[in-house]
Amino acid sequence: MGNLLGGVSFREPTTVEDCDSTWQTDSEPEPEEPGPGGSSEGPGQEPEQPAQPPERAGGRPRSSPAPDEDAEAAGAEQGGDSTEATAKPKRSFYAARDLYKYRHQYPNFKDIRYQNDLSNLRFYKNKIPFKPDGVYIEEVLNKWKGDYEKLEHNHTYIQWLFPLREQGLNFYAKELTTYEIEEFKKTKEAIRRFLLAYKMMLEFFGIKLTDKTGNVARAVNWQERFQHLNESQHNYLRITRILKSLGELGYESFKSPLVKFILHEALVENTIPNIKQSALEYFVYTIRDRRERRKLLRFAQKHYTPSENFIWGPPRKEQSEGSKAQKMSSPLASSHNSQTSMHKKAKDSKNSSSAVHLNSKTAEEKKVAPKEPVEETDRPSPELSNEAAKPRNTEKDSNAENVNSQSEKTGRKGYFLARPSS
Repeated sequence: MGNLLGGVSFREPTTVEDCDSTWQTDSEPEPEEPGPGGSSEGPGQEPEQPAQPPERAGGRPRSSPAPDEDAEAAGAEQGGDSTEATAKPKRSFYAARDLYKYRHQYPNFKDIRYQNDLSNLRFYKNKIPFKPDGVYIEEVLNKWKGDYEKLEHNHTYIQWLFPLREQGLNFYAKELTTYEIEEFKKTKEAIRRFLLAYKMMLEFFGIKLTDKTGNVARAVNWQERFQHLNESQHNYLRITRILKSLGELGYESFKSPLVKFILHEALVENTIPNIKQSALEYFVYTIRDRRERRKLLRFAQKHYTPSENFIWGPPRKEQSEGSKAQKMSSPLASSHNSQTSMHKKAKDSKNSSSAVHLNSKTAEEKKVAPKEPVEETDRPSPELSNEAAKPRNTEKDSNAENVNSQSEKTGRKGYFLARPSS
């Protein structure tokens, strides 16, 4: 089939914020908690082709390192959760980028296999065994079910049971193609076995599927299996893969009930506390509908402790408070500047009035008493004695008179006013 985008490639994002659109459109009304299943369509659904999808030029989603390895590279997020950790958690860019690609249908993805190379579908039709073990799907479903040791320690079956359009740790497993996905959905035999495989893995985790809409509950053996799940954290990678595969093969609505159940057990019941970081950083973000993600994150925020360490909520509140503080400070600064300006103007006006009064008084004194000789640097030249008959420059004369007046007052004490007026 190939990708319709052909050779077009897109710039990879460089931050978690570039990858996460969960809170970008938060205007539609929503109930506080998700219902029994998540819808894969609607206004909150993310577009299949984003403006700047995070994919490398060259076509394939990635083959080395694999997305699962990319998730493992995040370190503590999905492989090292701890209830005793006191440091504030940090969003993983590796996780955000990996799940961004998944939610947006793998931008730049190019089918590299022929349409008739339907390895995953043929495996689910019991035509070929999975490699490298050489085991058929019917044997896995009938003989491996309940064999928790085998399911725990074998690491090659999970890529065949839950195929994706990305390379996993088993390089014998084939990536899904867009054509194969459509054929898989139309094959009842494959879908029936796929759901049986899902039920088998849920039981392995201590969970059971309760109806056809995807609702889940505790299995009979939940205490033993939850304890194991809390301690065997490599299974968190498996859960991420299972959730992705559900969405690829037509069961997007099954994701929200499972993620909500895990969040409840981790945050409310405290039965699997070590899984909470992976649930918030990975499981939630496999869901393509923004509205469903927001519902799950709001539920988690209510029960997360310590609440100040919850980093998956909307950033809008913090930004609005910062903007509000800035707006409040601006009028205060403006008011302060206005008052300062008014005070300065009043002071200047007072000084100007005083200067006019002093000049007027000095002019009157000049008519009565003759001036005493005083040295001044800015006196007019003697040759210009006829200047008195000409119109005088008011500002210059006023300044000169002010200087003369001051000189007369200080001249007797032996002081000279030599500084020119400005």
